[in-house]
Amino acid sequence: MSRAHQPPLVTGISPNEGTSWTKVTIRGENLGTGPADLVGLSICGHNCLLTAEWMSASKIVCHVGPAKDDKGEIIVSTKSGGHGTSTVSFKLLKAEKIGILDQSAVWVDEMNYYDMRTDRNKGISPLSLRPSNPLGIDVDKGKVPLKDLEAMFPGVSGDFTSENFSATWYLIENHSVTSFDQLRMAASNLKKQATRKNEGSLAYVKGGLSTFFEAQDALAAIHQRLESDGTEKVEGSMTQRLENILNRASDTADTLFQEVLGRKDKADSTRNALNVLQRFKFLFNLPLNIERNIHKGDYDVVINDYEKAKSLFGNTEVPVFKKVYAEVETRIGALRSLLLDKLLETPSTLHDQKRYIRYLSDLHAPGDPAWQCIYAQHKWILGLMQNCKEEFINDQRAWRYETPQQVQFVEKLSDVVIGQLPNFWKLWISYVNGSLFSETGEKSGQVEKSKKNARQRQNDFKKMIEEVTHRLVKLVRGALLPSTLTELELRLYGGWESKTELTGPWLTQVIHTVRIIFEALVALEIPNDLLQVIQDLLLELRHHCLLVTLHHTAEDVKRLAEKEDWVVDNEGITSLPAQFEQCMVQMLQSLKEPMETKPGEVNILQLDQAQDQASELCVDIMRVFVSCLEQLSNKTDGDINTSHISVDLASPDPFSGLQEDFCATPEQRLLIILSNCQYLEKHTFLNMAEHFEKHGFTGTDKITQVSVDAVKELDESLFDAYIERKSDPIVGSLEPGIYAGYFDWRDCSTPTGVRNYLKEALVNIITVHAEVFTVSKELVPRVLTRIVDGVAEEMSRLMQCVSSFSMNGAIQARLEINALRDVVASYLSSESHANFKQALEALPQLHSGADQNTSVVSGRERVNGVDLFYQQTGKGDHAVLLLPGALGSAQTDFGPQLKSLSKDRFTVIGWDPRGYGNSRPPERDFPLDFFERDAKDAVDLMQALRFPKFSLLGWSDGGITALIAAARNPSLVNKMVVWGSNAYVSPQDVKIYNAIRDVSQWSERMRRPMEEVYGAELFIKTWEGWVDGIGQFAQRPEGSICMELLPQISCPSLIIHGEKDPMVPSFHPQYLLKHIKGSRLHLFPEGKHNLHLRFAANFNKLVEDFLIQ
Repeated sequence: MSRAHQPPLVTGISPNEGTSWTKVTIRGENLGTGPADLVGLSICGHNCLLTAEWMSASKIVCHVGPAKDDKGEIIVSTKSGGHGTSTVSFKLLKAEKIGILDQSAVWVDEMNYYDMRTDRNKGISPLSLRPSNPLGIDVDKGKVPLKDLEAMFPGVSGDFTSENFSATWYLIENHSVTSFDQLRMAASNLKKQATRKNEGSLAYVKGGLSTFFEAQDALAAIHQRLESDGTEKVEGSMTQRLENILNRASDTADTLFQEVLGRKDKADSTRNALNVLQRFKFLFNLPLNIERNIHKGDYDVVINDYEKAKSLFGNTEVPVFKKVYAEVETRIGALRSLLLDKLLETPSTLHDQKRYIRYLSDLHAPGDPAWQCIYAQHKWILGLMQNCKEEFINDQRAWRYETPQQVQFVEKLSDVVIGQLPNFWKLWISYVNGSLFSETGEKSGQVEKSKKNARQRQNDFKKMIEEVTHRLVKLVRGALLPSTLTELELRLYGGWESKTELTGPWLTQVIHTVRIIFEALVALEIPNDLLQVIQDLLLELRHHCLLVTLHHTAEDVKRLAEKEDWVVDNEGITSLPAQFEQCMVQMLQSLKEPMETKPGEVNILQLDQAQDQASELCVDIMRVFVSCLEQLSNKTDGDINTSHISVDLASPDPFSGLQEDFCATPEQRLLIILSNCQYLEKHTFLNMAEHFEKHGFTGTDKITQVSVDAVKELDESLFDAYIERKSDPIVGSLEPGIYAGYFDWRDCSTPTGVRNYLKEALVNIITVHAEVFTVSKELVPRVLTRIVDGVAEEMSRLMQCVSSFSMNGAIQARLEINALRDVVASYLSSESHANFKQALEALPQLHSGADQNTSVVSGRERVNGVDLFYQQTGKGDHAVLLLPGALGSAQTDFGPQLKSLSKDRFTVIGWDPRGYGNSRPPERDFPLDFFERDAKDAVDLMQALRFPKFSLLGWSDGGITALIAAARNPSLVNKMVVWGSNAYVSPQDVKIYNAIRDVSQWSERMRRPMEEVYGAELFIKTWEGWVDGIGQFAQRPEGSICMELLPQISCPSLIIHGEKDPMVPSFHPQYLLKHIKGSRLHLFPEGKHNLHLRFAANFNKLVEDFLIQ
């Protein structure tokens, strides 16, 4: 069971020896909380509780009893602390009995002696007459534990001498097994003792009655004789004679005892002197004891003795005491000086500092030792920090250290601050709350005085902490951020100019160390305003680390060109992009710790200046890498060792079966770099954007865009250089080849096949294809398309330059142009397609006898200022207009319908809306009314083609156009079929449109038809324009495109929807069904957006059945 207080401890007793009944003062610690708490006090084994007087928790006064032991401990027991211990002892002196007539060198007061006459003990203390066994029967102690008795009888005792004596406790403890008869005998003994005590004084009187009577008779006889003689002094009278007798008796007695009385006077003087020496030997021995205890370091003993001497002799007027006490004060003054010197010594522990302050406080040292210690510690800490810098600045062994000296310096500085400042702060806290002083200090009012001084010096201490933190910060700045200091501060805290500038990892270690310092000081609960300067330092260090790391990364990236090994994988990519990405990822990983935002810190990447600088440096790194690629492309064969260039022979591609080692030509190097550029644009830069965002970098869009632009610019430059090298020879060989042997288009033989010039051109194109394919399959379409563009343009120019053709010449030209076009069909762009078309149009037309009713014929009709292209098939009475989707044309979007819809029942017209397909120019634009414009163009086209009424089949955007046309022209529209269409744009739609904005993410199957029509660049531009155009409807009320027009549709309407359509959520066809009167809905469970192409037969059957109903 734990106690609320510590056990009593006796540390002093004064005097420490004496006879029985000597009054002593006991001092110590935890001597009880009050008189009631004191339950036991024994000296040399004797219970002194009855004579004890509790003064305080450190002082008790009592009388020593007649103990059996000559020397023993002083044991104090309390309720709160239990049984105590003692570090001192008391020596009991036995008084020697000296008879009345015995000689003694010292006069001794008459001792109690046994009077034979009265047979009584005289003058014996009643305590000594107490019976040891008050019941008068044998004591038979039971086995009841003392702890159980204390629990059963709290607050009482079984000691019959105690004020809280409990008879029940006594009987249980001493007679628990005594028989009832024995207890009855004990009660009888108690009654006898009480009766004997009451009769004691009366018996004494009865025993001396005869003596009293004799004295009475003698006094009566003397009285009668004096009355008879008279009262005058007459010579010879009885009175005179009695006086003479008494005088002689007195003289005789003086004579007899003159020697004895002389000795008594001397003995009295000697005894008095000895008593003085005995009584005040503490004072006389004190100077020497103080000196001895100081040498032993027993300052507590010195202070206790000094306090005792001061209380006894501080105000004495006795000269000898004053003299001795003055010497004591001299020794104590020297001790004060000694303790103050020890207090101000550095280094020292917090424990020693508190101990010396308490000593000085108990000795009533002048001034304020605690504040002196705080001030000295402050100066010492500042000196340690400054000396730390000087030590490293003057160290000439820098070359021996692997760790930079600035880093070691900050770590050493951290050790100083973390090692000393916490104790410095704790010393101040102890000073503030007064815990530096002992109980003596508390009683003397020093605690309150200390608290008052602390309140007055609070600002001074705050300045001390500020000075330490500012010194720390300036020293670190001098070593790592010298540009942030003034010229004067640099002279004091700088001097690191000759040291190497730290790299990012070392700065990260420094940041980690400074954070440890900050966390250690925060743990001490130092106010935040005093630590703000360290937070500011951390912010600047993190900022500096960010910039330095980015600068060094730029240097590392610049050296990547030296690591280019020209080994390509099966995708035509070397290790350079991966090395660049790895370099950037390592850079971001190294920045993870410094950029991490700890509690109380600012996110460095959210600061405008840091954002701008980091973005610019990241852009610079990207540009540096692009410059590396450019440098590699400009190096000559002599600058590059290409003997090790190889391709990945492990590729399963059967077309990559080249020899393991080959010497790359400059053109092949261009292709490798182009391949790398494409990989950077499509993968590396996007990966880097993700890495930047993951690590909290802002402005990633700008970084990515600038990087992509720089790579695109380099890519275009290198691509043009390659095309110039490869295309010019092929294009240049066409004209000489055509007219070789004086060939004349007006006079040529019947064609038997293509001529050699075309074969040579095709062989050269195939050679380029092989060269490009060897490096990168991805580059083949781009390179071949560009070369074919040049060839087609040259063929168009050459054909247009011919003045006339014979029939055979026209056939030969058409044969060669068509052959060339068919061979390179996979690489035709809109430009080359147009050039081949122009070349064929320059030739005389050849007539065909095809069935005009079943074949698809093409034409153009000028409508609303635009030449609209259309295709027409069939001879039926029911006219049907096919309306294509976004960027679509009749040929790309409705091939199965133009081919398979009934030619007898329907006349099918497919049109290309303005800016789409072959209805160009103009280029397509997307104003807010572009659907209304398309609807008007469609209706006007049908009227221009002489169709008074017609039905509408609209897919996707064409379906929206059909909805508007049917609502605006109810008298012209027979029936309407729409699928993949919507009347409004929802937020979900906007997300879908933005997700498909990047056509590079489309599959080649989806992308190629559009690229064949528009060319890659125009396709991208037009598609992005459409995404923006359709997205603008989301800003209208409810995102409406034509919601308000739906109730105006009166024709029979069929709504078709593919349940797996990723482009049009199912709520759109449901909305159309609800708001178009009389409409019906048909679902294709497996249908997607292009269900009319995927399930053409089923779709055509469904539409035909609906239209002929």
